[in-house]
Amino acid sequence: MPSLDLPIEFPSRIELVINLKTAKALGLDVPLQLQQRADEAIDDPLTEVAREGARRMLAQVLIAEAASFIAMWKDLRLPDGRDRIVRQGHGPHRAIQTGIGPVEVRRAKVRDRGEVGAEEKIRFTSSILPKWARRKHSLA
Repeated sequence: MPSLDLPIEFPSRIELVINLKTAKALGLDVPLQLQQRADEAIDDPLTEVAREGARRMLAQVLIAEAASFIAMWKDLRLPDGRDRIVRQGHGPHRAIQTGIGPVEVRRAKVRDRGEVGAEEKIRFTSSILPKWARRKHSLA
């Protein structure tokens, strides 16, 4: 068959797949923008399992820490009989850098509903979550 008679096919779909584990082994730093544009980023599945486990564990510990704080003040009531110290949802998502990479968490928010001055308000501060992760969206 002469080369002029060979059919030419053009790709109907082009995918960008990045093997992050291989890139790391080669000492290559894949920019975050490129990772986000990729159709698929292959990473070490064991690390992903560990990261997800760490995220779940941190979420449970942060909720338990807030619940423990609220329980400590359970006898403190408003004049109408409602609890003065209550949970009030979660803060925004924050990424904490760990030994297995960034782990995204949300801090539990606690509110003092008492009609007292700012200096008399009872404040909850997590002893687990780093202070910078409670306040900043990113370090940049």
